Amino acid sequence: MANSQRSTLLIDPRNGFCKANSTFYSKRNPLPLPANASLDVTTFISSQPHRCTTAFIDATTGHRISFSDLWRAVDRVAGCLHYEIGIRRGDVVLILSPNSIYIPIVCLAVMSLGAVVTTANPLNTAGEIARQIADSNPTLVFTSPDLAPKLADSGISVVLERVGPTRGGVRVVGILTEMMKKEPSGQRVRDRVEKDETAMLLYSSGTTGRSKGVKSSHGNLIAHVARYIAEPAEQADQIFLCTVPMFHTYGMMIFAMATVALGSTVVIRRRFELHEMMEAVEKYRATILALAPPVLVAMISGADLIKAKYDLSSLRTVRCGGAPLSKEVTEGFKRKYPTVDIFQGYGLTESNGAGASIDSVEESRRYGSVGLLSSGLEARIVDQGRVMGVNQTGELWLKGPSVARGYFRNEVATKETISSDGWLKTGDLCYIDDDGYLFIVDRLKELIKYKGYQVAPAELEALLLSHSDILDAAVIP
Repeated sequence: MANSQRSTLLIDPRNGFCKANSTFYSKRNPLPLPANASLDVTTFISSQPHRCTTAFIDATTGHRISFSDLWRAVDRVAGCLHYEIGIRRGDVVLILSPNSIYIPIVCLAVMSLGAVVTTANPLNTAGEIARQIADSNPTLVFTSPDLAPKLADSGISVVLERVGPTRGGVRVVGILTEMMKKEPSGQRVRDRVEKDETAMLLYSSGTTGRSKGVKSSHGNLIAHVARYIAEPAEQADQIFLCTVPMFHTYGMMIFAMATVALGSTVVIRRRFELHEMMEAVEKYRATILALAPPVLVAMISGADLIKAKYDLSSLRTVRCGGAPLSKEVTEGFKRKYPTVDIFQGYGLTESNGAGASIDSVEESRRYGSVGLLSSGLEARIVDQGRVMGVNQTGELWLKGPSVARGYFRNEVATKETISSDGWLKTGDLCYIDDDGYLFIVDRLKELIKYKGYQVAPAELEALLLSHSDILDAAVIP
C-alpha cells in the first residue's frame, strides 16, 4: 500500500494491525521500489552499489568469478543469445543443472533480454522433464553434459555449461564457458522491458495438486531484491554458503539475485552433503548458511563429531526456511552451537520469497515464530470467510508487490489461489501475535480431525523430535 494511503489508517504500532480493514501491515522499513515502469530486474540489480570483489566461488574447484567478470559475462552471454541463437523477449529458456556458479549468469542474461527463465529439478526423470517442457514450451535449454541425455527426445536446442561428452544426440548450439569469453561484435541495443512482463516461471505445487508454473514479473523480482536492500540483515562483506537447490525459489531468489544486489560473496556447492558442507565452511570462512530444517536437525545430531573435526569459528548465522522450527529444535541447536544465531524465514514461490523473517538476535528469541512480515507486505488471517484479528488462527492471505500474477496457462488454479483484488491464499494455517510475529500452525489441507478437534501434524512432529532417541519425524493425516 502507498505510504499516503497507509498514513490515513489507524494501525497499531505494536503489531501492525488495522481494525478498520482487519489487515496486518509490515513493521519493517518501507520498500524502496523504483518508479520507472520500464525496468528489467537485471538492470535493477546491476545498478546497486557493492563493496566486495568476489561474487561467486565454486566450492569444489575453487574457481572464482569477480563482480566485474560477472557483469561482463552476463552481457556477453546475452549478446550471444540474442544475435547468434535468436532469443527474443517472451521466449522461455529452461535451466536444467545442479547448483553452479554459472546459473546466476544465465538467469541475469536471459532476463536482460526480456526472455523468461524456468528451471527443472536435475533429479527429475526424463519423463517428468518432458512434461514440464510440454507445459512451459522453452526455446532453449542450458544444461550440463551429464544431464543432456534427459533431453534427447525433446528436439530443443541446447547450450552446454562446458565442453564434455554427451549421449543421446542432443542438438548443441553453444558452450556457455565459450560464450562468456566472446567479445561483443558491437553495441547491443536492448529492448525496452516493462516491469509487468514475465521474467521467471518457477514450478510449484501451490496449495495443492500438480506442479504449476508460477508467473513472476520483473516487478515481482525487483520487489524481492528491494526487500533485501530495505532490510539489511546481512552486510555485504558476509560470505554465504549455498547448498539449497538453485532450481527452487529459496536458492534462486537469494543466491542468483539478492546476494548479487547486496554485493556479497557466495560459495556454491553443487549438492548437499553434511560433512562436505562443514568442510566448505572451514575452507572458505563462510559466515552464513542457508538450510532446510532436516539439515539443521542433522547438525544437532552430529554436533560432537562436526565440532571436533571442523573449524566453524567463522560461522555466525544460519538462515532456515521450508518448514517451521520448534522451540525444542531451536534450543537444541543453540546448545550445540552457542555462537551461531539461527534465523527463521517464511515465503512461497507464489510470493517470490516474501512472507516473514527473523532478522536479529532479539527477534530470534520469539521461539516458534517465523518473524515479522516482510517489507511492503500486507496480511490477513481468514477463517471460513471471516477476517480475523490478533492472536486468532486462520488461513494466511498475503498481498504486496512481490506476489506473483498467477499460474502459467492455468486460469482455474489462479482464481482459486489469488483473489480478484490480489490476495494470495497461502493454504497455511497461521496467527499473528500481539507484537506482529507470524506463527505457522500447519498446512490447512493437512489438519487431522479427531473427535471434533483439529490436530496439527507439525505439533506432533515437534513432540516426537523432543525425544532424544528420535532423529527426525513426519506426521501425515
